[in-house]
Amino acid sequence: MTGGDDQASGAIDGREFRRVLGHYPTGVTVVTAACPDGPEGLTIGSFNSVSLDPPLVSFCAGNDSDSWQKMRHAGSFCVNVLSDRQADLSAVFASQSQDRFAGVAIRVEATGAPVIEGCLAWIDCRLNAVHPAGDHDIVVGEVMALSAGSESGSSNDGPLVFVKGGYGRVAPLTES
Repeated sequence: MTGGDDQASGAIDGREFRRVLGHYPTGVTVVTAACPDGPEGLTIGSFNSVSLDPPLVSFCAGNDSDSWQKMRHAGSFCVNVLSDRQADLSAVFASQSQDRFAGVAIRVEATGAPVIEGCLAWIDCRLNAVHPAGDHDIVVGEVMALSAGSESGSSNDGPLVFVKGGYGRVAPLTES
């Protein structure tokens, strides 16, 4: 949009909002929790770090998500950082499938939330706060345990990203 009455009134077209923000890549994660009816999980593209002391992270979940409504009462969750070879896993956990964990190897760590085997990294968290924000909840977790490395996929894998309406990959511009 280039101005006019729509911007002056604060009305932003949802499709245009999504298109413009789609130019900024987001990392793709699957957030999981141990729920009374079994493990639950959903694909999240809004994960980020919040604080080093104490160690806090956050993600945003649609407040109309059935999965999130089940997970919010679990008291803990695990953020599973997907590799660029796990787009299929992202699609499964973004779907309405009732059995998203079928064929998915998991284990538990500090909080009991499912850790998906083969991810680039995992961050196991205790729920710290939930803040309503429009049609989403901003979820903050205190990190209880985390890992990245050889036990989590191939050393050549990069993180899975979502950009311009599709999956992509990134690679460092320089070696460290």
